[in-house]
Amino acid sequence: MENKLTVKQVGIKYGIYLALVSIIYTLILQILGLAAKQALGYVGIIFVIIALILAHRDFKRDNEYMSFGQGLGISMIIVTISSVLGSIFSYIYIKFVDSSMLDVIREQSMIQMEERGMSDAQIEQAMEMQTRFTTPEMILVFGILAGIFFGFIVSLIVTAFTKKSPPAME
Repeated sequence: MENKLTVKQVGIKYGIYLALVSIIYTLILQILGLAAKQALGYVGIIFVIIALILAHRDFKRDNEYMSFGQGLGISMIIVTISSVLGSIFSYIYIKFVDSSMLDVIREQSMIQMEERGMSDAQIEQAMEMQTRFTTPEMILVFGILAGIFFGFIVSLIVTAFTKKSPPAME
């Protein structure tokens, strides 16, 4: 009896791969001073899609078929592991290495509010609220929750395209 890859094995393997790629990408953006560029942050979605496709391909190669449930299970393990590890990295980086990233986030928010035509009083009130939510601890929590939520949406879409059901029994 041959050992086939399980949903858990594939999910953990690619979750760690995705976390490493995301952390390296984040470090590169930090070093180049491009971390505040929102458009570059969306590149992370491409990394997620690639990781899910490769994981599903790996699973199907070994198991021949992959149900929608198996694909979604693999995907959710991947995005959960990646979100947790990536958020822990961000927490450590912001808390102990470079807390100026929080100032950059706040400054970008203020610029966006001014561009929307908000009054000084509205901006001041919004900035007070944002200051409470832009701490390393809150970024850790929201990073995990947002990663899992948006990862779930991407997982549903990717899995719909990559599933491979066994032929119907006749």
